[in-house]
Amino acid sequence: MLRSLEAQSYKPDQIIIVDGSAEPVEDVLKEFSTFSINYIRCIPPSAARQRNVGIKAVKPEITLIGFLDDDTVLEPDALEKMMEFWERASDDIGGAAFNMVNHPPLHASWLKSLPLTEKLGLYSKDKGKVLPSGFHTMIGFVSETIFVQWLTTGATVWRKNILDKFQFDEWFKGYSYLEDLDFSYQIGKEYRLAIVANAKYYHYPASTGRGSSYEFGKREVANRLYFVKKNQNLSLFRCYLALLVRMFMSMSFSIKERRLGYVQRAFGNCVGIVLSIFSIK
Repeated sequence: MLRSLEAQSYKPDQIIIVDGSAEPVEDVLKEFSTFSINYIRCIPPSAARQRNVGIKAVKPEITLIGFLDDDTVLEPDALEKMMEFWERASDDIGGAAFNMVNHPPLHASWLKSLPLTEKLGLYSKDKGKVLPSGFHTMIGFVSETIFVQWLTTGATVWRKNILDKFQFDEWFKGYSYLEDLDFSYQIGKEYRLAIVANAKYYHYPASTGRGSSYEFGKREVANRLYFVKKNQNLSLFRCYLALLVRMFMSMSFSIKERRLGYVQRAFGNCVGIVLSIFSIK
């Protein structure tokens, strides 16, 4: 990520690293002498809390704040293209995301594209939409700039003045999961959110980070239900229905791909649903 920033045709005014890793990465930053980097430790790690900490460290004269996860790589002109977008942006635009070139294929796309699926509010063929179930549709790579209802915060830019009102909900702990949906959806109710087609980047996620498949299965239920309960315009019933579909999808993937992780994730889903019904923590 830092190498790609170093190669940008447009240089950022400030770089803040909020480090939640077990082993500090401060020594790595010494390789980038051309940058002035603010380094902040944040323990225990939390994607939501780390971003809030970073926001507070931004210089007062800066008007746009960008978030980059450590596994993103920007194309050399990505920041330049993003700034060109903001120079023309109207006041009703609150945030904009870079365009992911290597987005993974959508699982069970045939099921998610069925008219019945959309009618039930479980999924949609439209990119970047938040459904009545509280599930969100993937954005993927776009060929032209579009406007959406939510943004992943792994590679985004936001107006600084609106972040005085909107912050990341620190209920989302550790790996967090859905903290970006929760954050951007709140902003999207008042401002427009864009995907900037010619500001491109690549995402190279690590094979670990989510924890065990079982724990992730529980977390995706708990966090999705929290998001839906927080937003009264969404349907708790449809959320439970979508979670059941998600669980059975994992079981079908386990048979098709012969991967134990999908069984463990489905079991985590099942446990998460039972715990939520009986309010067991």
